[in-house]
Parts: sequence; structure tokens; C-alpha cells
Amino acid sequence: MKAAPASHGVEQFKSVQRRTLAVLSLSQIIGGLGVAVGLAFSSLIVEDLSGSVTISGFAGTAMVLGSALFALPIAKVATISGRRASLALGYASAAVGGAVATLAIGLGSWPLVLVGFLLIGAGSTTNLAARYSATDLSPKGTTARHLSLVVWATTIGSVAGPNLAQPADAIGKNLGLAEYAGPFAFATFAFLVALLFLFFFLRPDPLKLARTVSTGGGEVPKRVMRAGWDAIRSSAGARAAVLAIAISHTAMVSIMSMTPVHLKHGGATTGIIGLALSLHIAGMYVFSPLVGWLADKAGKIPVLVLGMAILLGSAVLAMTAGEHSVGQITASLILLGLGWSCGLVAGSALLTESTPIGQRASVQGLSDLLVSVCGATGTVVAGLIVGGLSYSALGIAVGIVVTATGVWLAARRRALTAP
Repeated sequence: MKAAPASHGVEQFKSVQRRTLAVLSLSQIIGGLGVAVGLAFSSLIVEDLSGSVTISGFAGTAMVLGSALFALPIAKVATISGRRASLALGYASAAVGGAVATLAIGLGSWPLVLVGFLLIGAGSTTNLAARYSATDLSPKGTTARHLSLVVWATTIGSVAGPNLAQPADAIGKNLGLAEYAGPFAFATFAFLVALLFLFFFLRPDPLKLARTVSTGGGEVPKRVMRAGWDAIRSSAGARAAVLAIAISHTAMVSIMSMTPVHLKHGGATTGIIGLALSLHIAGMYVFSPLVGWLADKAGKIPVLVLGMAILLGSAVLAMTAGEHSVGQITASLILLGLGWSCGLVAGSALLTESTPIGQRASVQGLSDLLVSVCGATGTVVAGLIVGGLSYSALGIAVGIVVTATGVWLAARRRALTAP
């Protein structure tokens, strides 16, 4: 593997890094609230305004598409102007989206609502990009742990957000807003607070500061995205990281997206389905600091292989679970979240460490774009498999993919970890 040039000297900025991690974690909580509150009623709103269950599915599609569309612009701004400007751009776009959605609900226009959702997708991209900002000043051997702390902070916003949607709707009605408009007004406010918080407190900019102490590879390329592709192609570690993150995410969204349907067909109540999904989200985020510590201590590739093994365990439980096997399906979802966490944390850390700092932001943006595309594709393919075959067939398909990826990573371990 072609190693990325070392960024010697970041150890002297430990106090700056602690401040950076605190600011990023708090912004993740605030921005995560905005995204989660918006998601809570999104499909219901579109169905109510359009009168179509089919069109209601476009709500999630719009947000995923928006997340993909903003991945490269945010990465390009980070490469040229630093993390603070890029994260501010993302939250500003999401705030505009929240305002558009609030207005559109009042006007009763579902196409305009979808435009708002598209822009809100920038908030998801910004939350993803924040994890990489945590690594710019990480001393050697702490990349995964620092990244995982910011990922963990997402838990608070993701769990609390949906629970705030109903109170936000009630407050919105009292203020004269239309039904369901309140949560998006709240989301707009949350994105603006996150934007201002980052703008005033993410100083000095971690990426800019890291470049000043880099011993090589710190030059900003003129052709940002082309340089990103070149950096991925020239590094075996970067290629392995992108593959592992993409496969982990695709496996996760494929099973997760179809599990509520499978449980509903088995007669599970909305409460039971909600509890199963909540435990799945806990599996995704709660253990991320432990995953980060393990990745720094045992190595990124072993944790990625472990993640694929955990995803395989989830797939086996899914493929052997009947519609009424709520306990087994819930266990599958918890493992699904934990396997995804291993892939995201260890893969993101490996990608960062395998890339010269000058190309790092563009490479990270390209990776997040691929993840978004794979996630959207995974939900479509999963629906086709379950609709045409069965939920068990989906588990088998995911099991084959993660097994092949895990075996490949294990076989290439020495080459991928060579200096």
C-alpha cells in the first residue's frame, strides 16, 4: 500500500484538537436533531398532500438524493476553503430546505415539499462530513477513536429528534403554522444554530491547520475531484476502505429498509417495529467509541473483517427468521447496526490515513457520494428481491456479499497494512 505522507507535528495541537472534537460533537447533536425531526413526518406529509402512497415514497428518495448531490460540493469547498466553510455550506443549504418545506406545507404543494427535502439532504451529508473533520489533527494512533466520538454524538440527535417532532408540530400549530410544518420550522432553526456554532467556534480550522504542519501532500490540487480519484486509485488502503464502507452501508440499508415490512406482514404492531428500529440505531452508534478504540489498537483491517463477520451473522439471523420471529429479527437488526459501525469507523479511519492531506477532503467526499448511491441502490434492489422472492432471499444475498468482502480483506491484510 502506498502510505499517505505523515502529518508530523499535530501532537503540538492537542488542546486545539480537544476543542475541535467538542465543537464537532455538539454540532452533530444539533444538526442531527434537525435531520431526525424532519424525517419523522416526511412520508406522511407527502402522502397527505399528494393523496398517493406511491408518491409518499419519494420523500425518503429526495433526502437520499440530496445527500448524494451535496457530497462533492461540500468536499470541494473543504479542499479549497477548509472544514468550517464546507460544514457551514451544508447546514446553510439544509436550513434553506427546512424553510422551503415549511412554506410548501402551508401552500399544500407536495412537489415543493420534495424540493425542500432535497436540500435537507445536505444536512445528512454535513453530519457525515463532520466525522472526517475530527481526524485532521488526530495524533498518530488515535484517528479511529477521535472519529468515533463524533459518530457517537449522532446518537443523541437521532434518538431525540423523532420524539421532538410531535411537540414541534403542536407548537407550530399554536403559532399559526399548518399541520406538520412545525417540525420543519424547528429543523430550520436547528440547522441555523449548528451553522452559527461551527462558524464562530470551529477555530482554527482543523484542515487548514493540519496542512501547515504536514511534511508532504499538503498542497491543494487545482482539479479537486480528479485529484481525489487519482488518490484513491493510487492507494490500496484507500480502495479497500471505500469498498468496505460501501458494502457495510449497502448491507445495512438493504436489510433495515425491508425489515419493517417483514414484521408488519407478521402482525407486529407499530410499537414493536419502532422498538426494533430503535435498538438497531443503538447498535449503529452507541458502541462506536469501542469500535474506534479497537480499530486503533488491533488495526483497521481486522476490525473491517470483524464487521463483515458481524454483518454475516445478521444476515443469517434474517434469512432464518419467520415473520413472527420478532426477537430473532431484532437481534439481527442490532448486529446489523454494529457491523455497519465497524465498517464506517474503521473504514473512514483507514481512508483518512491512506490519503495525502491535500487530497483528503476530496477523497472523503467521493467516498460519501459512493455510499449514498450504494444506499439508494440497495433499498431498490432489496425491494425487488423481497417482492420477487422473499425476505430470506435478501438475507442470503447480503450474506454472500459480506462474506466475499470479508474473505478478500482478510486475504489482502498484509498488503493493505504494509508501510
